[in-house]
Amino acid sequence: MTKTIFREDIQFMREALEEARKAGKQGEVPVGAILIDHNRNILSKGGNECIRRNDPTAHAEIIAIRKAASLSKNYRLLDTTLYVTIEPCLMCAGAILQARIKKLVFGAFEPKGGVFGSLYNVADDVRFNHKIKVTSGILAEECRNLMQSFFQKICRANFTYDW
Repeated sequence: MTKTIFREDIQFMREALEEARKAGKQGEVPVGAILIDHNRNILSKGGNECIRRNDPTAHAEIIAIRKAASLSKNYRLLDTTLYVTIEPCLMCAGAILQARIKKLVFGAFEPKGGVFGSLYNVADDVRFNHKIKVTSGILAEECRNLMQSFFQKICRANFTYDW
């Protein structure tokens, strides 16, 4: 994983955080994604929509990938960069590989399901024919805090006294 942080990485991660906040306000797990092209133009944005759509595949990354593929009329998203607030899961990693996304930039690690360094590292597996450049830790504390505060609110709302 590369550790060089560019000003544009922070800018696009802030946009992804805004998508995550929108998802959280709708009762979704607050994860956001932004997909940009090689000219640094935003191709698509996405936030989690699993609950609203009753679709376990409606992760922020998948939403952004589907939108960009539809707009470009191409299932290959060559020379693009995906910004995601939280380390992608195995399903999203598969979509990233299949879309041939060039670079992944994410905020916080996801120790229970992330596969770009936490449980496994897809990017380091030499058996895949597509290689993904990865940068992690961009606005990690802000990304992590957003997730933690969301789940703390859910736990408080679901906590009831038996007396």
